[in-house]
Formats: sequence, C-alpha cells, structure tokens
Amino acid sequence: MNRRIEQLEARKKNAAFRKLSARHSTEVSLNLSDNDTLGLRNHSALIEAAQLATAKWGTSSSASPLISGYTEAHAELEQRLSNWYSKRPTLVWNSGYAANQAVLKLFIDRGDLILADRLIHNSLISGILQTGARLIRFRHNDLDHLETLLKKHHADRTIHLVTESVYSMDGDYPDLQKIAQLKSKYPFNWFLDEAHALGWYGQTGSGLAEVFNALEQVDILIGTLGKALASSGAFTVFREEWLRDYCINEAGEFIYSTYLPPASAAAASAAIELIQQHPEWRTLAQASASKFRQTLLKNSWDVPGTESAIVPVLCGDSETTLKFGSIFLQNGVRVGAIRPPTVPKGQARLRISLKSNLTDQDYAMLHGCFEQCRTAHD
Repeated sequence: MNRRIEQLEARKKNAAFRKLSARHSTEVSLNLSDNDTLGLRNHSALIEAAQLATAKWGTSSSASPLISGYTEAHAELEQRLSNWYSKRPTLVWNSGYAANQAVLKLFIDRGDLILADRLIHNSLISGILQTGARLIRFRHNDLDHLETLLKKHHADRTIHLVTESVYSMDGDYPDLQKIAQLKSKYPFNWFLDEAHALGWYGQTGSGLAEVFNALEQVDILIGTLGKALASSGAFTVFREEWLRDYCINEAGEFIYSTYLPPASAAAASAAIELIQQHPEWRTLAQASASKFRQTLLKNSWDVPGTESAIVPVLCGDSETTLKFGSIFLQNGVRVGAIRPPTVPKGQARLRISLKSNLTDQDYAMLHGCFEQCRTAHD
C-alpha cells in the first residue's frame, strides 16, 4: 500500500494528479474538451429519439443482451450501421474499451505477431497484452518502418496489424490506402479503430476508411457511439459473419454485462441519419479547422496534426499547460489540459476538440484566450 501512496504523491509533485470534477450545465459557454465533434448532443432529433425509446423500453435494458437486453432499438441500430458500412455485419457494445479488449483477445493467438502503431490507445494496448502474442510497435504513422517489419516477419507466423485512423492526442492519421496496399503484398489481419474519424470524414461520414477506399481490406473496424454520434457505447464492423457470431458466443465483455440502454441505441441511430443527410457539416467543419490551425501556426503556436477535429497545442511542461487551461476556463471555455503519462514527457498540451457548429465569434473567443496565454507566459 505504501508504494501506491508514494505513486499518488509523485503524481501531485509532477502536476500529474487526476481528480474528478463534476461538470455543471452552466459552467462554460464553450466546451471543447469533449468529443461531440458535430455538436449533436443537444440536437432535438437525438433527444426525441431517446425520449421515445425510453417511453417504450424504459430507462435501462436491465439485462445482458443474450437474456433480454437486446431490443428492437439495438437491432435497428445494427442494421443502420451495417447499411453504412457496405452491408457488413455489425455488433453493438457497451463501450469502445470493452470492444477493443474483446476482439483482440478473441482473434489473436499466443503464437501470433502483432504490429501496432506506437501511439495506439490504451484500450488497444490492454487488449493486446492479454493475448500473449508477440508485440512489435512501429514508429508512429511510419509506414516504411511498418513495411520493413512486414518483410522481415511475414513468412514466420500469423500477423495482425493494429492501428487507429485519427489519433486522439495528435489528431493525425496514416495513409490507410497504403496500408491496404501493404496488406495485398504481406497478408495480415487488420484491426482499425475509427473512433475519432467517425462523423468528421467521408462522403457519408463513416470515417477515413471511406475516404481512402480501404474498408475492403479491414478485417475488424471499431467505432464509437459516444463521440460524433453523441450517444454512448461502441460498435464493431466485421469482414465476415462468423466473426460477429464468435463475439456473441465467446466475448465475456458482451455476454456478461447489462446492455446499453435502448435510448442510447435510438439516439445513435438518429445521429447516423443526420450525418448521412448533411455532408456539408463536414466540409465546413474541415475548412474552419484548417483555418484555425493556420492562424495558430502564424502566431507561432506549436500545432502538429492535420485537418481533423482534434487540435493539439503543445505547451511543453505540465505546469504551463494547467495554467493555460485555467485561463481558458476563466473565459468560459473548457479545453483539455493533457499531461504525462497520457502524452510523453515534455509534450504536455492543450487538446482542443473542435465542433462543426462553431461560429466566427467562437473562434474569435479562442484566439483571444490564446493571446491571454501568451501574455501570461511572457
């Protein structure tokens, strides 16, 4: 126990101590710390869908999916997801963490080899470590390094590739089309987490696999209902039906947990319908995000990444990051103050998650906060 207390004290000393702080509805005028990238959380269509489902099914599924927790609302969501992803079989889960843990444990064997991007999410790493397979992590988004590893090991054993599309802390992404081409040369099973690309990319909004025309090469795609779809839970899209059947029959994360509420499934269905109907939301949002980044760079802020909804602004040390985050909050704007160990030492940052419905006034407020940060820092 003493060692654990010492760990907590070390976190406090290094400005890395975490604690819960209840968010109030009137606390901020602009919340850019969440992942509601299309601003749908308060959309009337989602609220109405959730209310109707609650009136019909109640506030809880009250059982695991194989008992009685799987309702028409869940089945309708899976059908809508399947239609979105070229008629592939889909399955809804309680969380993205549970989905990532389950599919990696179920479909990777102890003697296999896993090649994973160095910056994949903790949920993916946790699932990988439970497989007992050999893990080699390639340099972030370095597909030449990935190809070198594939050349070296493709004849040795079964290979699984684990990547994300948009990475949650840097907002960047790899060339998924090149990865698809590599799979044609060096066969592997591809697990792709699209959590942060969903809704922001693609003609229909289904993510970067759509943009790069790479879905055909993906074996298992993991998506979330809790970010752009403004609900809760997650889903997987499978290359073949038997993969879905195996999860239903063997995944403890699916079998032994009370299922997500029908209202969540209904709200996600409503969100997908809106996303498909409004491609202009993505076009305008990406243009605004690009302009915002360019202005920050022009003003000498350190901004890596691409045109995704995630804009990281590197501040260096944890103390400065917390100070800048407080300045934003004092102005009614909440942004993420991300520190080690979530990101490497020396790369603490403000993480700004843009929304498609931000106005010119909102962007002006953001730039004003950055000016105050510069003044306070100087």
